[in-house]
Amino acid sequence: MSNPDDVPTLVSKALHNSLVSGWLNSTRTETGRLLATLAASRRGIVAEASTGSGTGVAWLRSGAPDETHVICVEKDRTRAERARKALVGADIEVLDGGCEQLRQRGPLSLLYMCRTIAAKVDHDLVHALVEPGGMIVIDDFSPSTQWPPRDEAGRVDELRHDWLTDERFSSSEVVVAPDLSVVIATRR
Repeated sequence: MSNPDDVPTLVSKALHNSLVSGWLNSTRTETGRLLATLAASRRGIVAEASTGSGTGVAWLRSGAPDETHVICVEKDRTRAERARKALVGADIEVLDGGCEQLRQRGPLSLLYMCRTIAAKVDHDLVHALVEPGGMIVIDDFSPSTQWPPRDEAGRVDELRHDWLTDERFSSSEVVVAPDLSVVIATRR
């Protein structure tokens, strides 16, 4: 995957699933390449919360070592079943449900979620799900050059601010495209 235009076959299958099912919120390639890179350093269990079409978890699997267990959760049963079909044979476990389902599988070495899910999930739960040294990746932020961080409308982005200042994590915002950034938090 050294060429920016390369998309792993598994990711292509998940993107196709997204297209035919009308799911327009798939993980962007810029974030996906970062996920694959981070997953390559992880052992144990890596997970995606709210997989949608399966694109994010496909990126995780494409970078994770073979011995790393890759799972995802999805509350919408129809989307979960479609993701299961798109990812069949890829050594990815698709679970019905939300982040609470991950509690039974943890501790996690890496947890990926979009900002919409991060806004709904309690930081204490995320802290409990991830092992010390484990990473949380939250995407779908617009880059901000101000402090405290601002959203597109110029308002303080409370979610991003909370993740960047939670002392239980060492966190940073990483710009992955001119219009897209992610927060990476490592549990202390």
